[in-house]
Amino acid sequence: MPYFDEILGQESVKAYLNKALQRRHFSHAYIISGEEGMGKRMLASAFAQALLCDEGGEYPCGKCHSCIQFSTGNHPDVGWVTHEKASIGVDEVRSQLVEPMLIKPYHSKYKVYIVDEAELLTVQAQNALLKTIEEPPEYGVILLLSANPDGFLQTIRSRCTMLKMVPLADGEIRQYLIRKGIPADRAEICAAFARGNLGKAIALSESEAFAHMRERLVGMLAKIRRMELSEIMEFIKQLKEDGLDNAQTLDFCELWYRDILYRKSTGQNDRLIFRAERDVIEGLAAEESYDKLQRVLEAMDQAKARLTANVNFETTMELVMLQMKGL
Repeated sequence: MPYFDEILGQESVKAYLNKALQRRHFSHAYIISGEEGMGKRMLASAFAQALLCDEGGEYPCGKCHSCIQFSTGNHPDVGWVTHEKASIGVDEVRSQLVEPMLIKPYHSKYKVYIVDEAELLTVQAQNALLKTIEEPPEYGVILLLSANPDGFLQTIRSRCTMLKMVPLADGEIRQYLIRKGIPADRAEICAAFARGNLGKAIALSESEAFAHMRERLVGMLAKIRRMELSEIMEFIKQLKEDGLDNAQTLDFCELWYRDILYRKSTGQNDRLIFRAERDVIEGLAAEESYDKLQRVLEAMDQAKARLTANVNFETTMELVMLQMKGL
């Protein structure tokens, strides 16, 4: 299991929990928020293991009976609330958390219950949980992991310590991917796409569909000025047939044109995302005007709004690509 120092970023949250472990002074309920892929489960696991460690230090020793039980997923004083339906109902909360919490710890000084995707808790389930949060046993610690903490009842929020996961810098993610063996140019693009979400960046770096999209779109973007209208229409048709993610397709094109604009504005290549295509970017930056680049980027913003409003993908992409071609 990961320890705090193995979790990338999130320094303020880790510092807060480390301080609590040093002082052995804890809240009975925490809400750890952040979008999917930002490491909420890793952080909760690291905190739970350290909290239950027989050594009682800031970090889990990894060797004691408690740490061994935790690492094998068999610790009797840890519970993960699971669910099979689209929401977490009152029955799951009562049977997997409220009632087991009444039983004293089997081995450790504390009992830890972790609710993943806690935004799925129904109002009834939150109300069932409220009494335990209001009057917890002295050994009880509840970790609510949520992508949307605003969905909790105010009575729940006011009684929990709120910890927010924040996006990582692109450079941190890029270097992490490179250390994991991802080529630098691919790591750059995945980091840019992930927008601070390490889990998303890792998934993109391993995705064959994303690699396919990159190959297809770079080939098109490099030559679109020379493409015939019929070729553009056929390309859009192929995009749809390939089932590529519409939003990702537009984001990819936007990053390409922002690279061109950056090169044109600064004459530099140090912050290019598409570094492997540097020569192409340099050539397009020399050819395109500022007005043209601005029109293309504005067209992409409008296209995203159209897709959100469920406007036809092919029509939307046709308008964008005609701006790219300069028509």
